[in-house]
Amino acid sequence: HRYTDYPITDILQMMGRACRPLIDASGKCVLLCHAPKKPFYRKFLYEPFPVESHLDHFLHDHMCAEVVTKTVESKQDAVDYLTWTFMYRRLTQNPNYYNLQGTSHRHLSDHLSELVESTLSDLEQARCIAIEDGMEVSPLNLGMIASYYYIQYTTIELFSSSLQSSTKLKGLVEILSSAAEFDSLPIRHREDVSLQHLAAHCPLAITEPRFNDPHVKANVLLQAHFSRLEVGRELALDTAAVLDKATRLLQATVDVLSSSGWLSPALAAMELSQMCVQGMWERDSPLLQLPHFDRALATAAAAAGVESVFDLMDMEDEDRQALLQMSPAQLADVARVANAYPNVDVAHQIEDADEVSSGDTVTVHVQLSREGEDEEAGVPRVHAPRYPKPKEEGWWLVIGDPKANALVCIKRITLALRAKVRAGRAFPCWATVTCLFPPPHPRYPSGPPHTHTRALVAHMAHC
Repeated sequence: HRYTDYPITDILQMMGRACRPLIDASGKCVLLCHAPKKPFYRKFLYEPFPVESHLDHFLHDHMCAEVVTKTVESKQDAVDYLTWTFMYRRLTQNPNYYNLQGTSHRHLSDHLSELVESTLSDLEQARCIAIEDGMEVSPLNLGMIASYYYIQYTTIELFSSSLQSSTKLKGLVEILSSAAEFDSLPIRHREDVSLQHLAAHCPLAITEPRFNDPHVKANVLLQAHFSRLEVGRELALDTAAVLDKATRLLQATVDVLSSSGWLSPALAAMELSQMCVQGMWERDSPLLQLPHFDRALATAAAAAGVESVFDLMDMEDEDRQALLQMSPAQLADVARVANAYPNVDVAHQIEDADEVSSGDTVTVHVQLSREGEDEEAGVPRVHAPRYPKPKEEGWWLVIGDPKANALVCIKRITLALRAKVRAGRAFPCWATVTCLFPPPHPRYPSGPPHTHTRALVAHMAHC
């Protein structure tokens, strides 16, 4: 098992509440802790607590971001950059903390040079940056993806090495759960028993699970979220933290897969993003996205020939009320969400279609139009009560060839009213065009600064 102590900052905040300003003349704080921890807390209570830099613990991700923004373009730039940091100021003040052998200029220079050399070498091995002529550095696609989504370089390396053209949903969940972002997920006392009980009800079996592993816990919590299983209060808070990180990790996963030109796993990753937002499996009835619907009611609706939200909206009022058997307030909730359910019209046109021949670069104009009651409302919100934060609608526009499992072009967009998209790429003139769209995270409505055009199709989905 792993136990985690309260951070010192949290303890200071709790101690600060022991006395109410302008009300109490004095206050008392009782600190109960493990006996070996007493000297540490006593020292920190009676003496000033030093503030040290942890930049060296996260330097890889920090340096990757600076290379992507071209703040650092050489190893010398990296060394110069570090001389402007708080860590550089603390090196001479507390050299032992940073494993520094001395405080002379030569010692500082050697330490920074070695730190930069090892950091950039690790980033090069992870294929996040390229080092030319031993000095010049430039960003690679994986580094740009990691920097854009604020994920660790070890995670993007894991995605690149683990994702394959044949990866299915189970593999995606396992790869997602193995991300380094979940290393700090706490494992509480005897929580492994609860996780083992939840795992027994998960559809995707976990190979040789160790329930005191935070990555196994992330896997179980994701599957429990999709299955809408009841978990305790603490596990519910952990699930919210996992979902918050999973969304941007899946955005990065889609980018990695589209860079390799793999259509099927990219679509599966988009479906997984939808599953995280709505808290349901991809095979579940779409009606579960509506309020007051459970699996029993969705099964009864399917037996009556109602399998989608639009089928429900097309029913006569009397038939709908007889099927749902809800109170007027509940029916109003269902009507509100159903009326806001996205209905997107897609139209596309190939530029100079009569003049296209095999191997030519082709520009496809795609026009998307979303029906809405309030045209001034901007980007609509997604009804996702099981998601821990508000979510705006967004879409992926994908062009690819399903038979060849080839992804030609991908673009993320948001739809307020209308959106026109240009997609350009060389593809065989006999390729068919379909269309796809699941929504992105609201923080990244326009997508990353780089555009992937490695691979032809289009298809639509809402996350």
